[in-house]
Amino acid sequence: MRRLSAPLVKALFATLGLIAVALGFIGLFLPVMPTTPFLIVAAACFARSSTRLEAWLLARPYFGPLLVNWRERGAIPRYAKWMALGGSSMGFGLFMLTAQPGLWLAVMTGGVIAASMLYVFSRPDR
Repeated sequence: MRRLSAPLVKALFATLGLIAVALGFIGLFLPVMPTTPFLIVAAACFARSSTRLEAWLLARPYFGPLLVNWRERGAIPRYAKWMALGGSSMGFGLFMLTAQPGLWLAVMTGGVIAASMLYVFSRPDR
């Protein structure tokens, strides 16, 4: 099996990182789309492709400290946990009102959201 060249792999990771940043930016304005997971993915991609892009992302005043805390301790600040819960609840409420899903789809969606929130709240605060 032929291996991909290092420059090509770096370009792929950089491209994925930029896409993740764009999706994270969109998530700032859409309550049903998360921002932080995309930025975590972007930081991981940039760490494998571009120290300049990684440094740029980690230097952002709002997201940089959150990403550093996640990397070092797997920590999510308490306010971010409550924001995630609020956004997820609002998204689930909108889903229920607009899509009017059947019982099983509603239960499965609610279960995925509940499991996600259990994970988020299980992480350290700092």
